[in-house]
Amino acid sequence: MTDLKTKSENTRSRLLNAASRIFAEKGFQETTIAEICEQAKTNIASVNYHFRDKETLYLEAWRFAFNRELALYPPDTGVGLDANNEQRLAARITALIHRVADPNSYSFAIIHKEMAQPTRLLADILEKEINPQRLQMFRLLKDCLGEQASEQQIQYCHASIMGQCFQLLRLKQMQKARPFRSHPSDLSNTEAFAEHVVQFSLAGIQALKHQIPS
Repeated sequence: MTDLKTKSENTRSRLLNAASRIFAEKGFQETTIAEICEQAKTNIASVNYHFRDKETLYLEAWRFAFNRELALYPPDTGVGLDANNEQRLAARITALIHRVADPNSYSFAIIHKEMAQPTRLLADILEKEINPQRLQMFRLLKDCLGEQASEQQIQYCHASIMGQCFQLLRLKQMQKARPFRSHPSDLSNTEAFAEHVVQFSLAGIQALKHQIPS
């Protein structure tokens, strides 16, 4: 690899790192290209060269953050080939909570900002990147509940699990907004929180499973 190509790839990586962090903090509308370039220690011409415009940089910054977080905390971490459905679900929940809790994770914060101030720019990319993860979770929930489980039951279980996981994101944002205030919930122990969500979710699934006709 030539020095010029290496320099170009390093610049692109710095832009993506800076953009994902700032978009997560401020959202699309409030973020400026100048601010991203300042943080990335480069110039606006490099944004035009690598991404053409702010919209494309926004999309690629989200994808960059999401794939990096997924690589750091894979859904099948620690799961062997002989793992049962409950163990695989536990691993997936734990990995998700670690992705949300990591202070250097930005993809979920960007989505949260997008929901508050929609741009519609992420709609296609979310469908391509998030939906496969969602469908895998649905399949796993069906395996845990049994083939007789209804789509509504599966969706409700999914919503319950995701709601618990994203409580971490809401707390992180509260703490950033009011860093000197005490908050009613302390979820700083990620391992303990993940263990609770796993136990709570599996117990709920087992209780529901007994209600489903075999």
